[in-house]
Amino acid sequence: METIATHSRGVQATSSLSSSPAAPQGHRPNLQGRPGMASIVLFVGLLAMGLAYAAYSLSSDVTAAGIGTVTYVSFILLGVALLIALGFEFVNGFHDTANAVATVIYTHSMPPGVAVVWSGFFNFLGVLLSSGVVAFGIISLLPVELILQVGSGAGFAMVFALLIAAIAWNLGTWWLGLPASSSHTLVGSIIGVGIANALMHGRDGTSGVDWAQAASVGKALLISPIVGFVCAALLLLAMKALIRNRALYEAPSSDAPPPLWIRCLLIFTCTGVSFAHGSNDGQKGMGLIMLILVGTVPMAYALNRAMPEAHMQQFVVTAQTTQAQLMKRTALVAPASDKEAREEVAEFIRTRTPVPEVVPALATLAGSIGRQVQDHGSLARVPAAAVANVRNDMYLASEAIRVIQKNGNLPQLADGDAQKQLKAFKGELDDATKFIPLWVKVSVAIALGLGTMVGWKRIVVTVGEKIGKTHLTYAQGASAELVAMATIGAADVYGMPVSTTHVLSSGVAGTMAANRSGLQMSTLRNLLLAWVLTLPAAMLLSGSLYWLLSHVF
Repeated sequence: METIATHSRGVQATSSLSSSPAAPQGHRPNLQGRPGMASIVLFVGLLAMGLAYAAYSLSSDVTAAGIGTVTYVSFILLGVALLIALGFEFVNGFHDTANAVATVIYTHSMPPGVAVVWSGFFNFLGVLLSSGVVAFGIISLLPVELILQVGSGAGFAMVFALLIAAIAWNLGTWWLGLPASSSHTLVGSIIGVGIANALMHGRDGTSGVDWAQAASVGKALLISPIVGFVCAALLLLAMKALIRNRALYEAPSSDAPPPLWIRCLLIFTCTGVSFAHGSNDGQKGMGLIMLILVGTVPMAYALNRAMPEAHMQQFVVTAQTTQAQLMKRTALVAPASDKEAREEVAEFIRTRTPVPEVVPALATLAGSIGRQVQDHGSLARVPAAAVANVRNDMYLASEAIRVIQKNGNLPQLADGDAQKQLKAFKGELDDATKFIPLWVKVSVAIALGLGTMVGWKRIVVTVGEKIGKTHLTYAQGASAELVAMATIGAADVYGMPVSTTHVLSSGVAGTMAANRSGLQMSTLRNLLLAWVLTLPAAMLLSGSLYWLLSHVF
């Protein structure tokens, strides 16, 4: 099946790369495909089915929650926000497709059309089977005050600003044929919104971002391309030492596929990278969609209504035990009201300053959460007027515990019993608030999967022809893809968003260096420039859009 929306300009070198040397010698794959009518019908049909399923599921959830009629304004904002979020994943799909398919295409292991559809299917599966850890890791970068008022005008301005900025930068780098990172772009957009929000409220811009979490994400984004370069180079050298088949280390001389075992390996790694990309990158869109749903229809999505009533007693006991354990570890008096406790905990999350007052404040919050759940009997029976407060209290308590566990600078809570109790309480809170409905996963999976079938040629040409001075060999393709698959899979397990683009592109460059094939420095300069500019450009775009949209909303 040929891919969708491709045209002649997609095969040519882009303006930013026009000064690169001629394409490396070797049998170049045929990228001159045009979509057939059957392909277009299938594409449109899958898109329509995905949108219809999302609309039906959303309507069913709203009805089951007993919300009644949603106002036209809320409905329009919800629809637009969901379409933009799914649009981000669609753009992410065709922006990052090349990372999985370039090696199998340039080694003639799979025809281009088949490779792209294959990659789209396994991106789809990767999203469906993802854990959700990365989704909420990305959300934790956002300013706490905006998370607490996500359904307000400022909350909508935040979501629209960071999504539009990320889409705009992704489209720009795709147009230039540059393998820039969607993860890098989204992180920059989030930081830009945080800084703009702090400045607009008269605070230092650095106070608007969880810099510890941002640094953790930044390290993953920085280290992963280095890992890709070094490990792919070492793997290629190991293959040369162990596998003495000269044909594996030479450019294909025809469009005949490679030996069966290496072909299977290349297809396996293409499959693995596609699956890992879906599992990691798809979660970012899911997290943002959940923010949108919590803001517009909190009664249906702010709390996990599917949690069984039988589990609520355990939840209440855990909250009460946590309150008692915390109060035993402080001589300070508990705050006079729940409101004061919330303010103290929110300030702790925002500043990361380990003041002793946060211990009794967190204890009060834990007790309040336990009482509210006990009074209503189950999360499904929490009345509409109380849903937002219950969820915000749970979010504050969970984030405060995360900061305490990460920083470890509150000596009152350093012993094993306290840490064990806090971990158990955080687990209960996360089960109640950090969930992703099946229809959200399916919608994102379809958007990402279909996105892989659009506009992929530009970046495929860059990865396949413009990084090294020689045509990609079978061994180079296998080495780069194996390392990319392993790196992204490991990052997904640990809940870290990494760049598929950076890992694979640097892996290809590493194999070229190890093979002494030579590197096209003009391309590498452009890639490095895109890597350096992505963060500040996304920050500037999203911060400016947030300022503008906050006035509009």
